[in-house]
Amino acid sequence: MVPTLLRQWRRLALAALCAAPLAGCAVNPVTGQRQLALVSESQEIQIGQQAAQEVTQSIGLVQDQALQDYVQRIGAALAARSERPNLPWTFRVVDDPTPNAFALPGGYIFVTRGLLGLVDSEAELASVLGHEIGHITARHQVTQISRAQLAQLGLGVGSILFPGTAQQLGGLASGGLQLLFLSYGRDAERQADDVGFRYARTQGYDVREMANVFRALQRVGEVEGQSPLPSWLATHPAPAERIQAVQARIDTANLPAGLTNRRAEYLQRINGLVYGENPRNGYFREGVFLHPELRFRMTFPQGWTTQNLPQAVTALSPRRDAVIQLTLSGDASPEAAAQRFFSQGVQQGQTGRETVNGLPAVVGYFRAQTEQGVVDGVAGFVTYGGRTYQVIAYTSGGQLSGYDRTFRQVIGSFAQLTDPQALAVQPNRISVVRLDRSMTLTEFNQRYPSVIPLTELAIINGVADGSSVLQNGSQVKRVVRGTA
Repeated sequence: MVPTLLRQWRRLALAALCAAPLAGCAVNPVTGQRQLALVSESQEIQIGQQAAQEVTQSIGLVQDQALQDYVQRIGAALAARSERPNLPWTFRVVDDPTPNAFALPGGYIFVTRGLLGLVDSEAELASVLGHEIGHITARHQVTQISRAQLAQLGLGVGSILFPGTAQQLGGLASGGLQLLFLSYGRDAERQADDVGFRYARTQGYDVREMANVFRALQRVGEVEGQSPLPSWLATHPAPAERIQAVQARIDTANLPAGLTNRRAEYLQRINGLVYGENPRNGYFREGVFLHPELRFRMTFPQGWTTQNLPQAVTALSPRRDAVIQLTLSGDASPEAAAQRFFSQGVQQGQTGRETVNGLPAVVGYFRAQTEQGVVDGVAGFVTYGGRTYQVIAYTSGGQLSGYDRTFRQVIGSFAQLTDPQALAVQPNRISVVRLDRSMTLTEFNQRYPSVIPLTELAIINGVADGSSVLQNGSQVKRVVRGTA
């Protein structure tokens, strides 16, 4: 009864809104039906552009221009045949190991390198890009933003998407990343699948391979706690349901002969791509965080839950009542960085200049009022290598005495990294091998060993298991250990 009443209320509200002056409805370019839209196309593009800049800065792009151009070329060709060809369509590969893809308003689409390592052909990639294009052509984000505006009783888009959080505490919440967590309804996801299927088919891709993506995602194990992005599986309907839907489309599509998957071209394009976590961006070894590119190290407390995110290294206490966060403050001196931090609505306590392992530093206590209540903490600013690093450690008000020593030890552990082995560490990479004879995947792994388990090797090659036969002349992925 309640869901029925809620649906009726939404229909009445939508009808009233569309009938009002400055109507908040538009025609869905994909369906031709009326759609809630409190955001104009120019505003949609502006929101997406700003969010895309944040995503690029916070997550980072894969530094391979040829690969970026390749994905842009595939996506742009699909979008050019869509219902909204004139949007500023932009397709980028972000440097994140989690298999994922996401769309931002106005034509901005991102895929992760983790997804590129998982999919096995250009046709599979095109089906993913087509799905994300479908979200934009059907203006699904605009509908979600408009609903959020209504829920916020008329607050502007900027207020909803870019709220004034406690950034002085180094919070990672940002407009771009918040947009990634706008969940679509199942109907919207089905529509995006259907539209993406059509876009890929129009470009001559073998759309039967769309189901392969869902099968791979269904099998892949999540690397928990390594990505700031919501996983594809967390934000989309169950893969089994989607596989059935794709098969139903195929059965009724009367597909022509000559559809292409362009697997060989795709595999050569991702040959050498970083696979899994990239230690050059920092990694943990027995509670010590090591960053070979920036050449520093810092020790975190034993038993704390740690994460290395693109813009911060974080640690959460076992009781989940204390946080430590390491970020870059900029190129300013420790004094300037501290002054900027304490000038942002933070109550300053005892503060002074120190030396941390021979490096100039400023360390001080603070108190801040957050939406969850008062927090007390220690802030440290250490300058090294022309950069100033900010360590913010805090807990609930009144509990600082129990964590003070731990916080100070962490700040005091910041030091130059000198271990040659740690400095030289390299990421694992995909290596594509062309077979000179037929063999099973197990035989392939024995002849061309990978650093990943056989089950994972099967997933990224789109085969069932080690007994699967790989044909003579085919190209097969393996993952090799990085070398200096």
